[in-house]
Amino acid sequence: MTDARTLRRRITRRLPALWIAATLALACCGTTLAAASASSSHAATTGLAGKWKGHYSGAVSGHFTIHWKLTASRLHGNITLSNPQGTYGIGGSVYQGKIKFGAVSVGAKYKGTVRGTSMSGTWTSPQGGGTWRATKVS
Repeated sequence: MTDARTLRRRITRRLPALWIAATLALACCGTTLAAASASSSHAATTGLAGKWKGHYSGAVSGHFTIHWKLTASRLHGNITLSNPQGTYGIGGSVYQGKIKFGAVSVGAKYKGTVRGTSMSGTWTSPQGGGTWRATKVS
């Protein structure tokens, strides 16, 4: 019985150290996962800068080209529309793969998702609304 008591004492003394080690291991894993998630989110948003081409359909249909510049999570640049024809300033934001932007002078608002080199979503304007899709060109 002495051996059993001795073993129990050893385990009882070491148990708090094991709990601390397990807690630290979990905390480190959580921090690593959070950093990896933030890094992949940052990588996704930094890939937005550049030229995108796409089309829109619905109440008004046509093609567009977007030239994005990215500052933190804020987007700015211009969009060239085939209908109504012209080039318009745009601004917006992106967060965790969700994008929102607008061409204020024509009253158009766009929202959707970004995944790699493609993005898509819905748009609204005084003339109605519809869907849009774009692919990164450069």
